[in-house]
Amino acid sequence: MEITSPIAEKLDELEKKFSAINQKTETHLEGLLWAKPITYWDYINTDALLNLQIQRTTLPDEMVFIMYHQINELLFKMMLWEVEQLCHTEQPETAFFTEKLMRISRYFDMLTTSFDIMRDGMDVEQYMKFRNTLTPASGFQSAQYRLIEFASTDLINLIDYRYRATIDRNTPYEHALEHLYWQAAGKDYRTGEKSYLLAEFERKYKGEFLRYMEEYNTINIWRKFKQLPAESQANPELVKAMRHYDYTVNVTWVMGHLNTAKKYIESTSGPQEATGGSDWKKYMHPKYQRRIFFPELWSEEELRTWGENV
Repeated sequence: MEITSPIAEKLDELEKKFSAINQKTETHLEGLLWAKPITYWDYINTDALLNLQIQRTTLPDEMVFIMYHQINELLFKMMLWEVEQLCHTEQPETAFFTEKLMRISRYFDMLTTSFDIMRDGMDVEQYMKFRNTLTPASGFQSAQYRLIEFASTDLINLIDYRYRATIDRNTPYEHALEHLYWQAAGKDYRTGEKSYLLAEFERKYKGEFLRYMEEYNTINIWRKFKQLPAESQANPELVKAMRHYDYTVNVTWVMGHLNTAKKYIESTSGPQEATGGSDWKKYMHPKYQRRIFFPELWSEEELRTWGENV
């Protein structure tokens, strides 16, 4: 093979790369002799991915339920990938900020329109049977979704609406965690005792949640937005994108989830509980949660009627 100028340049670049980490270029080049060519299935780990769906029952539509939720978690991971890049950029340019925000919004748009898969893609009778094998697990226990919330807004906007006046930026994170809006779905409102659903969730993720709450306290999406130049913060397209993200996550997506749950849970008579035992209607409906990522971008009337006209 002739060592042309472009090849020589690439070899020089490789030499610089490996020298920077005290590695020998010739060793890595020799390694290429024995490396297998990459294939699609190896790169994507297709076999491993397609063997992650393990049913607890023999009911066919349980497979739809499992795969749908795994896709949700993969999309959450994609969102966090973009969020972390945005929030850890010290001084993001307006174009960079907008691009990342739109990527995150598109992922949530995809989730919002995907509820038809759940709502119309499972047999009600099958669902009402296999859901009994899922208790006390619940989608409530999606840790990645909680991380997205922590990274999107100031913590005060995730506090249960009833306790916001008693909590500020100086409140210890552990105390704030105990008063987040979703705590109400896992506590006995009379005694304050935590359900097994919530206790296990915190046993698994409490440490990570507290670290994330502290890490994103000053670098969440809202804080990054406030770092932009005043003219960028007033840009109609960017404001529209911020509002779209906020409404999609906290109203449209939530209502899609709620309406899907209604179809199945309300298909039977008698007590109607989610698999985790929560008061699912009050927990899920945005007019009760009063969760808004960017309240300063909404009018007083919009804030007052949040989630009521859906």
